[in-house]
Amino acid sequence: MPDPRRSKRAEIDRAANVGRRLPRALHPVAWWIWAIGLATAASRTTNPLLLGLIIAVAAFVVSRRRTEAPWARGFRGYLIAGLAIVILRVVYRILFGGDYGDHVLITLPEIPLPAWAVGITLGGAITLESILAAAYDGLRLATLIICIGAANVLADPRRLLRSVPSALYEMGATLVVAVSVAPQLVESVGRVRRARRLRGGSGRGVRALMGILIPVLEDALHRSLALAAAMDSRGYGRSAHVPARTRHLTGGLVIGGLIGICVGAYGVLDETVAPVLGMPMLVAGALAAIAGFALGGRRLDRTTYRPDPWTVAESMVAASGIAAAVLMIATGLSDPASLQPSLVPLEWPGLAPLATIGILVAALPAWLAPPVQMPRDVTLARATSRAGT
Repeated sequence: MPDPRRSKRAEIDRAANVGRRLPRALHPVAWWIWAIGLATAASRTTNPLLLGLIIAVAAFVVSRRRTEAPWARGFRGYLIAGLAIVILRVVYRILFGGDYGDHVLITLPEIPLPAWAVGITLGGAITLESILAAAYDGLRLATLIICIGAANVLADPRRLLRSVPSALYEMGATLVVAVSVAPQLVESVGRVRRARRLRGGSGRGVRALMGILIPVLEDALHRSLALAAAMDSRGYGRSAHVPARTRHLTGGLVIGGLIGICVGAYGVLDETVAPVLGMPMLVAGALAAIAGFALGGRRLDRTTYRPDPWTVAESMVAASGIAAAVLMIATGLSDPASLQPSLVPLEWPGLAPLATIGILVAALPAWLAPPVQMPRDVTLARATSRAGT
């Protein structure tokens, strides 16, 4: 006789998968391309409406496609950091030179400064234009941080390290460790706070801060040591035998290519330089650097177990972020005034149609990306309620 419990479980699984794609993790590089596209779009404008729309799109995609991993819980920290940046930028403008414009809000006592501090004022008239200029600049920087934070939340840093080419493995490891510091700190702070609540610690102020800071630093040290031991046990840093001539050729190509890129970039930006030192030098330097990285990859004997696939979903997610950047740049070429709201005279900012469409396209990964893998107890609870109805 068939087992009724097994048949019930099969019915629940069928109900959970009806009309749904199989959950899987999106390629981490796709999330980073999408986030960099949004950040590029944010860097081209100070329009608060467009910047607020970018933040809303990033938050919406994160809420729909973040996992239950520990590093995926730190997006609120990036939002708080962005708010703090805007507030500090406004306070800084109030304290140091807030007399830009004609609409005076308040006049503070002005502190005289020595003659060598020309151009710097402490106090004085605070105008609406200066406050808005500081808020716009701070909001742009906050949006950049939130976009990068969205990539940190959505992309698994360990899977990102697996996707780095062999030639850039050491550089990729450095970058992955650097971008994963903030999520790991947020995770450590949350774990320490939960432990304090379980022990009955509910203090606030400096004493509570010290009670959280020391355990967080200790936890970071222990995790760093554990990571170093894990990397050593897996043979990280061991390189294959490469002849000395190949090593010297690799170093020469990389260094020469980087010098060529620097000279070429300067030639492209400076019209007074000879044309041969512009784009030709830039292309030659890039090719030399790529050849050096390719040769350098041979000394790393590294294999990847079950590499992450790059499918249509990854391409569409990356393309949505690129589309936001391209349409924002196109708006800057056709209608630059819509991206930089006028403060003198003071005007209400408006939504540029082309840039708005590009930002809304960047929200498509909330549906284009495959669903995330939820814990089994949550999945079973949802499927049971769906099967019961």
